[in-house]
Amino acid sequence: MASRKDSKGRKLKDGETERKDGRYQYRYSLGNGKRHTIYAKSLSELREKEQELQKDLSNNLITSSPKTTLNDVFKVYMKDKNELKLTTKNSYKFFYKSYIKDEIGSMKIKSIKYSDIRRLYSSLIADKGLKPSSVRTIHKALRPIFTFAVRDGYIVSNPTEDVLKDLKKTYSLKKPKRHSLTIQEQEAFINFIANSPQYNRLLPLFTVFLGTGCRVGELTGLRWEDCNFEDNTISVNHNLIYSKKADGKYGFYITTPKTDAGTRIIPMLKDVKNALLFERKRQMTEGFNQTVVDGCKGFIFENINGSLYSGSAINKLINKITEACNSEEVIRAEAEHREPLIIRHFSVHSLRHTFCTRFCENETNLKVIQEIMGHANISTTMDIYAEATKEKKAESFANLEGKIKII
Repeated sequence: MASRKDSKGRKLKDGETERKDGRYQYRYSLGNGKRHTIYAKSLSELREKEQELQKDLSNNLITSSPKTTLNDVFKVYMKDKNELKLTTKNSYKFFYKSYIKDEIGSMKIKSIKYSDIRRLYSSLIADKGLKPSSVRTIHKALRPIFTFAVRDGYIVSNPTEDVLKDLKKTYSLKKPKRHSLTIQEQEAFINFIANSPQYNRLLPLFTVFLGTGCRVGELTGLRWEDCNFEDNTISVNHNLIYSKKADGKYGFYITTPKTDAGTRIIPMLKDVKNALLFERKRQMTEGFNQTVVDGCKGFIFENINGSLYSGSAINKLINKITEACNSEEVIRAEAEHREPLIIRHFSVHSLRHTFCTRFCENETNLKVIQEIMGHANISTTMDIYAEATKEKKAESFANLEGKIKII
């Protein structure tokens, strides 16, 4: 069989064809038998593309089609990530649809470079006015998609690596630190609730928050059966989540703790025990909560409507309480001719951070702190410990003034 040639007399390889319009094409098949085509303006350009294709094939970088886009990979990633919690999946989908899909989603996965990701993040901050903290969240959603693409053979390296580190030189991308309440703020907050006819019903809830360091879903999902009043312990073994479900509707559901370390036993402090027993005595008179979520019942804390608390609902309560407390404090301080003690804005997670700070101020064994807090990584515990003990060290050195005879 005579070899084929192009209009310039050059031999064409199997799969190569010169088109009537003067362009060249190369057709090939993958393992699934489906045929694909590469186009080029010249034979030399076509063969460069063929070499690149063969290189990718030899490295197993093409698993379906060289035209695979980031959107295609995202769909596969979300379909296969059955281990992701529903809240995490919903978060990924939201950020991807809002900030990634229309920006770089239609780009071929193998063509996306580090510079494309950097340009995307810069544009989100400079052009769309997103806060650097929001870009960090978007990065948290995008990075694992490319990690998946690397592991599944679509690309060689992850283009999101070190992008945030580079952008820190231009923008403040540091993760904002959650602050804990000072002892004075903590006392003012609790005392106000205890003496408020409007909010004193919430005293057990916030006492248990500040006395256990539980995450919000761990505490709002706490059941009477999780509390052992003989051994004085609390078993943390599940999370109550309020989020969009698989059917698209919002509601409560039960999930496992955030990490394996989240399943733990917490010793019950005396104040916590008294608060829980006070709440139990009230419910014995007024009635226990009847809500059932995924087969779980006997929940301890309920709102005024007899339903369960979501994290956002508790944050709204905190805002109302601190606003009322601060307003009252300003009036009192003015009458007493002193500076008012203003409680800084904080969220429900700050209560967990506050407990951990108090714990770190009084305990030196980091492993014990890590286990009680349910931290999966000891570095998280170490960061809080270092911050919590900074003030204590300063106080300690202040007490040494004049006591160490240096000269």
